[in-house]
Amino acid sequence: MKIHHLNCGTMHPPGTHLVCHVLLIETAGSLVLVDSGYGLKDIADPKRRVGPARRFVRPVFDAEETAARQVEKLGFNRADVRHIVLTHFDSDHIGGLADFPDAQVHVTADEARGSVHSPTWRERIRYQRPQWEHGVKLVEHRPDGEHWRGFAAARELDAIAPGIALIALPGHTRGHAAVAVDTSDGWLLHTGDAFYHRGILDRQHRVPYALRSMETLVAFDLKKVRDNHARLAELYRRDEPDLVIVNAHDPVLFEQVRARG
Repeated sequence: MKIHHLNCGTMHPPGTHLVCHVLLIETAGSLVLVDSGYGLKDIADPKRRVGPARRFVRPVFDAEETAARQVEKLGFNRADVRHIVLTHFDSDHIGGLADFPDAQVHVTADEARGSVHSPTWRERIRYQRPQWEHGVKLVEHRPDGEHWRGFAAARELDAIAPGIALIALPGHTRGHAAVAVDTSDGWLLHTGDAFYHRGILDRQHRVPYALRSMETLVAFDLKKVRDNHARLAELYRRDEPDLVIVNAHDPVLFEQVRARG
């Protein structure tokens, strides 16, 4: 499978800048997105679709950064995107769903319950219903299959394509997940918002205060967030040659993996 690394939403929280790292995967039968970043409708109506969080993360809202425009620039049709696999339902990860209205949207059952079906009052404030009111085609999964590199719950998404797995990593949100993709050179693990900054992995770079504060403030379960940090850092320190770990927002990790081609 060929993977394109897209930045679908530059953001400028105080003291730092972030990307929205989206994967575009070419499979034998279709295109697959992992997350969708901000979309064209978010840019047209950010107050309604993104909500108050935009005032802190301060997105650029550039139409040319949307997955829709980048898919087209690569020579594809938007309709070629038949599947979107989500790490979670935060607005900077699902805003582009409306640009691909016919795609099946794959998510953990826990995340669907906490966002769409029966959210708590805190989750109702967190998630932006207008981003999925176009009639999103949800496909819910329970990542309760085989272990994957020390993670207890993984679900192979063979109905999409062999070599794509959804891995439960709750903490940041109720049903947050990572997505593992088997490439020609090994595995790429997109961890979504399981961590924000590379310093969590290498313990060498300082994590900006704004990111630490934001991570703490929005965590659904802070203990699980910290447990995920520890597991991912341990996996990173093993330095396994067939595994690359990225996340949704660190611009350095994004540029490093994009440079690999």
